[in-house]
Amino acid sequence: MKHLFTQKIIKILEKHFEKNAITVFEVSPLLKYINYKTRSANLGSKSRSSFANLYAIYVLVEDYLKQGFNKSGKYNQYEGADFTPLLRRIRELPFGQKLQNHALNNRTNDEFHKFFSEDSRRPILRNVDLQKYWINENLLFVEISGYRYNIARSIIDIIDAYVDIKRKSFDQFIQDCESIKKISDYKQEQVTEFIKELIAPEKDARIFEIVSYAILKHYYIEHIIFIGLTQENIEIKNLILYKTGRTNANDGGIDFVMKPLGRFFQVTETLDVKKYFLDIDKIERYPISFVVKTNLSIDEIYKRLEKGAREQYPVDTVIAKYMSAIEEIINIPMLLEIFDEVVKNGHIQDVLDEIIIWSKVEFNYMEDNGQVGTVVDEDEDEDDN
Repeated sequence: MKHLFTQKIIKILEKHFEKNAITVFEVSPLLKYINYKTRSANLGSKSRSSFANLYAIYVLVEDYLKQGFNKSGKYNQYEGADFTPLLRRIRELPFGQKLQNHALNNRTNDEFHKFFSEDSRRPILRNVDLQKYWINENLLFVEISGYRYNIARSIIDIIDAYVDIKRKSFDQFIQDCESIKKISDYKQEQVTEFIKELIAPEKDARIFEIVSYAILKHYYIEHIIFIGLTQENIEIKNLILYKTGRTNANDGGIDFVMKPLGRFFQVTETLDVKKYFLDIDKIERYPISFVVKTNLSIDEIYKRLEKGAREQYPVDTVIAKYMSAIEEIINIPMLLEIFDEVVKNGHIQDVLDEIIIWSKVEFNYMEDNGQVGTVVDEDEDEDDN
């Protein structure tokens, strides 16, 4: 697989291996895997990004180099890296603050195996009982004409370069949002199209969640309910949608919460019924609405979920309980209709402001006074992702 960033990978390899760079790339499954994971590098901030699996490899290779095993050749005697410092390091890296442990524990190996099923090696080795981790050194060596090349430092440089590009592209995204904000009063149509482009199926999942929240918040705020403890104390309340935290956070499957109705919303891009039922189980089958990043019709989404449910649970009562817990499904076409109504109600500036604020929060833009502003690089070493 070749893409624009592949050229950058080859250039980095040329610095390390000169005329053997392309051969090193072609015979290394680990470099090919990293090449695949960095395919979004030149597609801008709104394209899907990959950090978790790359960072799992990164921190283990970084540990390998810090210990000097690329020179000593004694990695087979290493007691292994501890889990807690590795996860802490991942979260110190740009865009890594909310990443979980899954990439270290199984996802990286599982995905690598999908691409190289005939290769019995896995990138990450671990001792579950001792919580110790190693990079698979066999994958760090590439043999060409009887000479073994170590690609450890190349891996660090490649991932650093990928992250730098993604960070710069997000800087540009924020600048674009700020520029659009300045013309929002007299070029509403241009602002509308800009926002609509952010919720296309191929866009980054984090951006989709942020834009979905901004649109739904200013849609529901126009709706009112009457609520009170007694008939004499009935009050008029606007529906208010709250975002529970950053995207991809380990929040029990709740992305948005509506007050005062207590509705739960989860944003997803998958039609895997296991994911839906897992979210439902996490909140004891309390009704939950799903915002789905797809252009499939709502009827088709329900049909696919029910079909998946029947493949897993051949009991009608169980299926009925799960399906009844899906309060509502909002797909991209429905979200666009809602956005049109939001625009008619005069909230386009509010939506744009919300997108800017939550994007800065998501990507750790902070000013010296603690307010959302310029980016903070929390990495202790040189620039990476």
